[in-house]
Amino acid sequence: MKYLLWLLKAVIFFTLFAFALNNQRDVVVHLFFGTQWQAPLVLVVLLAFSAGVIVGIIGMVPRWWKHRKAAQRAAAAQAVAGDPPPSTNVPADETTPLPPHGI
Repeated sequence: MKYLLWLLKAVIFFTLFAFALNNQRDVVVHLFFGTQWQAPLVLVVLLAFSAGVIVGIIGMVPRWWKHRKAAQRAAAAQAVAGDPPPSTNVPADETTPLPPHGI
């Protein structure tokens, strides 16, 4: 299985490398107020992808903070109630239902 994952990573790398080699021509990006920027197509695509990732991460930060605070409040409420914190090292037997798995 380990070799299959390495093979998959190699295929993805060489596919992206071939894409980069095939798209080296310069393109002109027209910006606001008549300005323009000339760069290789691969660089323009990489910058657009990076900008999208950054915008997505910035958009998710408030939700991450909200969930983190909710988890801290739940842990504090559980500590006040005197319940021991859940342990992940205890093996589940067949009578104990497993926690739901998901996103």
